[in-house]
Amino acid sequence: MSKKTIRDIQLQGKTVLMRVDFNVPMSEGRITNDNRIVQALPTIKYALEQEAKLVLFSHLGRIKTEADKETNSLAPVAKRLSELLEKKVTFVPETRGQVLEKAIKNMKNGDIVMFENTRFEDLNEKAESKNNPELGKYWASLGDVFVNDAFGTAHRAHASNVGIANNIETAVAGFLMEKEIKFIGEAVDNPERPFVAILGGAKVSDKISVIENLLNKADKILICGAMAYTFYKAKGYEVGLSKCEDDFVDFAKQLLEKAGGKIILPQDHLVTKEFAADAEADLVPADNILTDQMGMDIGPKTIELFKEQLNDAKTVVWNGPAGVFEFEKFATGTKAICQILAELKDATTILGGGDSAAAAIQMGFQDKFTHISTGGGASLEYLEGKELPGIKAINNKGCCCKNC
Repeated sequence: MSKKTIRDIQLQGKTVLMRVDFNVPMSEGRITNDNRIVQALPTIKYALEQEAKLVLFSHLGRIKTEADKETNSLAPVAKRLSELLEKKVTFVPETRGQVLEKAIKNMKNGDIVMFENTRFEDLNEKAESKNNPELGKYWASLGDVFVNDAFGTAHRAHASNVGIANNIETAVAGFLMEKEIKFIGEAVDNPERPFVAILGGAKVSDKISVIENLLNKADKILICGAMAYTFYKAKGYEVGLSKCEDDFVDFAKQLLEKAGGKIILPQDHLVTKEFAADAEADLVPADNILTDQMGMDIGPKTIELFKEQLNDAKTVVWNGPAGVFEFEKFATGTKAICQILAELKDATTILGGGDSAAAAIQMGFQDKFTHISTGGGASLEYLEGKELPGIKAINNKGCCCKNC
């Protein structure tokens, strides 16, 4: 059943509690990438246009000690949001209490209040991350309706998403959450075919359930990145110093047997003798890596092979880079996949968050995909076919009761 969205409810004069994902990268108190703030703007602006009283909250980083609070305050985020909106954002450096309650009570239609990092509550017996019932109930009491626009935390049952949703009558999805449900959910459950999945990154172990689920859904699965070397070892190839999960070699072998040709592995690689940006590189066939070499990127034959496999694709999901894209010398494969997908005609192309999304944005392909997910772990679990607690807690459409 589809989920209710912010469009389905009346907002004027209502105090709207909105969970956003402003877990942005920071360096010395400054935001180094504001993409997650920008992605949330459509939902925020819509609520303001509907004359809501908007209360925003998010987590930022992990809070294990009092010292962590100094580097993980949302104050710089509130300032940046104010600049993007060209509107005052009242920041309350508290997560509960009279100061916060008074600030919300004094709001007028169209005002914005942002309160402090929800994970500051994790110093109180992990109240946020363990979905403390009292905390979820308290936060729910601060507003009239709840809008969840934080897909990045949808795979976790926290007080700031599931806790609030379970203690308020109206819980709906924001536009960003709606897009994630639509694109990733529909791509996996009802894709236009041919449906091709590209899986990269470092570990097979991180994507076991994804691969198993997609073997039943996708027409082809293209494997790249360091995880390819575990598959090579399963085929009896030498992988040298390349990253390889020996504990999962047998599992990779079983997957190859089960796949019946669906899994496509790289044909060639750029290899080096050291993990360094300026390391001298050689191009070798997949079955000719020497014992003192490590794979760093896919080669030109693999790029051509992937291009052929993707040529007539109508739905593509990509999660995980093709190589060590952080080093310019070994970013060619990842950039090539971006270019191939950017040039596909009449295809739905979905980038599943994490490092591959960061790479695509860094390389200037942000606007070349149908959808770039804002959730790394959440995207992976959604691709696994799991029901995410943050989405489950949102009201269903066409339902007269709570989450029937």
